[in-house]
Amino acid sequence: MAKKENLKNKLDMFQKETFQYERLEDVLGDRFGRYSKAIIQERAIPDVRDGLKPVQRRILYAMNHMKITSTSQYKKSARVCGEVMGKYHPHGDLSIYEAMVRMSQEWRMSVPLIDMQGNNGSIDGDGPAAMRYTESRLSKNADYLLEDIDKNTVPFIDNFDGEEKEPTVLPAKFPNLLVNGSVGISSGYATYIPTHNLAETIDATIYKIDHPSMTIDELLTIMPGPDFPTGGIVQGINGIKEAFLTGAGTVVVKSKISYEDFGDNQKRIVVTEIPFDTNKQKTVERIDQLRIDRKVDGIQEVRDESDRQGLRIAIDLKKGANEAAILNYLLKNTDLQVNLKYNMVVIRNQRPERLGVLQILDAYIDHQKDVITNRTNYLLQKAQDRLHIVEGLIKMVSILDEVIKTIRESKNKADSKDNLVSKFAFSERQAEAIVTMQLYRLSNTDVTALYEEKEALNKSIVEYNAILNSDKKLLKVIKQELVDMKKNIVTPRRTEIQHEISDLTIDEQDLIQKEQNYFVATRDGYLKRVSIKNYNLSKLNTIKEKDTIVFEGEVSTTDVMLGFTNLGSFVYIPIFKVDECKMKDIGSYINNIATISPIEKLIRVFIISKFDDKTNVLLTTKNGLIKQTKLSDFVVSRYTKDVRAMKLQD
Repeated sequence: MAKKENLKNKLDMFQKETFQYERLEDVLGDRFGRYSKAIIQERAIPDVRDGLKPVQRRILYAMNHMKITSTSQYKKSARVCGEVMGKYHPHGDLSIYEAMVRMSQEWRMSVPLIDMQGNNGSIDGDGPAAMRYTESRLSKNADYLLEDIDKNTVPFIDNFDGEEKEPTVLPAKFPNLLVNGSVGISSGYATYIPTHNLAETIDATIYKIDHPSMTIDELLTIMPGPDFPTGGIVQGINGIKEAFLTGAGTVVVKSKISYEDFGDNQKRIVVTEIPFDTNKQKTVERIDQLRIDRKVDGIQEVRDESDRQGLRIAIDLKKGANEAAILNYLLKNTDLQVNLKYNMVVIRNQRPERLGVLQILDAYIDHQKDVITNRTNYLLQKAQDRLHIVEGLIKMVSILDEVIKTIRESKNKADSKDNLVSKFAFSERQAEAIVTMQLYRLSNTDVTALYEEKEALNKSIVEYNAILNSDKKLLKVIKQELVDMKKNIVTPRRTEIQHEISDLTIDEQDLIQKEQNYFVATRDGYLKRVSIKNYNLSKLNTIKEKDTIVFEGEVSTTDVMLGFTNLGSFVYIPIFKVDECKMKDIGSYINNIATISPIEKLIRVFIISKFDDKTNVLLTTKNGLIKQTKLSDFVVSRYTKDVRAMKLQD
């Protein structure tokens, strides 16, 4: 009995020490909150300082640590992925490789950060080759992000297992967040930051340093809008201004398009630049599908003529087609024109925030102040340490024979150091430097060179102290490095900015290619439009049993059917809205286009080519009512249902 009681007490004690009793909703809320924070900060949202997500930063740092720089040989991408996954990023290798590929794609990055050999995908949406087939190295642009990382410029933290160190941010010698943009989705947050021109962004940063109270209007004179690697045209200055001010706004991105003449007085629409982050192949397929479905009637052929010279989509139009109307339709119904929504959510001070461009520039400038300050402190310490050694070497030269004699008489290296310190008052570090030198170097030491080095070191120390003690000089260093970087990487603007958004009002009639068809309308409301070629092959007209024909004859696709019903209503139906079919088919029911009552019947149909004021329509009833109306009054803007033409008596 005592044993059972003792066992029960042990179990109770184990439960108290091991298990925590909490409400399920509290546990879920707390755990999901932690998970969301990790997703936001550690995976999906970029840091405002260097513009990188953690996986991107880890890739660049790992490649730099492996000495795979822009001047080294290419290495297998799989090797880089393994290094990143094993030391810094304990997630799937596929996500690491996808991030590598994206940073190498010149149609997605304003200045690519990775130089990749092999198939790294395409603007058509083709996937890259497997990581075992491609090779990579850092691009010259990435070198600027990593420059001085070995000079204590940024803080380092332990990696996931505590065996390695990784940077929390890169030095970033240019505002990468604005230049290369970012896209990401996390728990409760999403970010979409378009790319901008490197030279303009640097100029804006320098102007912000000189004018801390810089306005949005001043910013727009330097940096007028986004600049995409795919070019194109951005429309809507108000949207750009709103996005730059608040971090959220919408702009229109339009393809760059021109016209060419070909054939028998025909026109060709040529697309040479498409909106950023759109799939060229899908765009071509969408245009061709519109042609096949006869949504737009004037397109003869669509071809993708892109080659190594650049992107080119050719859209051949039929003779007499309205090229302006067709282009407007394509812009409105395909990705030749898209709305791009800024949503500049970033991590600042370990918290997600939506920032405007001016706030992003401020954060970048503050980061550069920290980087340059840390680097200057590092260089100052190095210079002071070296100066101390040089002063010891100069002192050594003046008593060289005695120093050499002391070293030779000493038992070992440690004894030599002790004797130098005790006899000649050298410091430990000076003595270490002397005994480390070989005897032939001791005797051949050039005192003139030492004095020159001492003078240069003293000058550097004065300069470093001046930078550390003067915010003005610190900012001058930042500006000069930005100017030097801008000179080394030339990036002309590729995207045109237009202040106004084009009006894409479309008159469907303008999209219709004028051609002759054979048209049939029946009393029960069945309509069919047949090509003349098909009509000539078979003139056998099929209609439903007990139905009768109220109209048949040749019409133009630009004509309008005006059909009157037994209930005093009329329907207005453009001929091109009727589906094309064969004579043997029953045709399309009228309610597919314009809704009428189940008991309504068509009693008279007119085909109208032009609605004018000089022509009247006379309506009469069997009870003797008469009404005369101008033909132009029967034009309606919406033809999805019938319209009252004349009120009938009960």
